[in-house]
Amino acid sequence: MNRVVADFSSEATGDKKVRLKDLRGQNVVLYFYPKDSTPGCTQEGLDFKELHAKFRRQNTVILGVSRDSLASHEKFRAKQKFPFDLLSDPEEKLCRQFDVIHEKTLYGKKFMGVVRSTFLIDAHGKLRAEWRKVKVKGHAAEVLETVKDL
Repeated sequence: MNRVVADFSSEATGDKKVRLKDLRGQNVVLYFYPKDSTPGCTQEGLDFKELHAKFRRQNTVILGVSRDSLASHEKFRAKQKFPFDLLSDPEEKLCRQFDVIHEKTLYGKKFMGVVRSTFLIDAHGKLRAEWRKVKVKGHAAEVLETVKDL
């Protein structure tokens, strides 16, 4: 797990465009979540928010990604006061790049959805860790510990 992550560009909250290559020199935590303003996704964001200052001290940028629109992201970010940006991926380009769209089942119905996943990219653009099928409880703290070990 030390491959260079292909550059990407995505629309983000705050009327920004985020490019991976522009973040070189900093670690990047890219966390994919299914949907804005749902209980698990809200808790995951709040956990990253709570540890945000510690991530910053480790020279690490946090970015949340879902297929929701920028307008939805802006509301979600404002309501929860997230100190980091959310990337909008309605065309699933990033989701496909990181292979996080898989078949899921809810109430007996099968559908294609985002599997909660997190990727740690180091300051040189290399993938250093990934977590798939993430359980929210304790996850942000585990990611922070991994960042500290880089």
